[in-house]
Amino acid sequence: MTMQGTQGMRQPATERAEGAVDRPVARVVPTTNGSERRKERGVTLRVLVYVAVAHVMAFYLWLMFAFVGKR
Repeated sequence: MTMQGTQGMRQPATERAEGAVDRPVARVVPTTNGSERRKERGVTLRVLVYVAVAHVMAFYLWLMFAFVGKR
């Protein structure tokens, strides 16, 4: 492979100049730092609040129909 027409392309390892060293590739190491627990706790809290509010609303509707049904 010649350098003509390959501007910006990397040469294969066999054709690199002597003494050229590959740079290490920066990699992102996934870490949660405890954020998964916080998210899980937030979801659990949100579900509990939604369930509690839904039960309060259902009780209110039941109460309204109970009073209207007696009249």
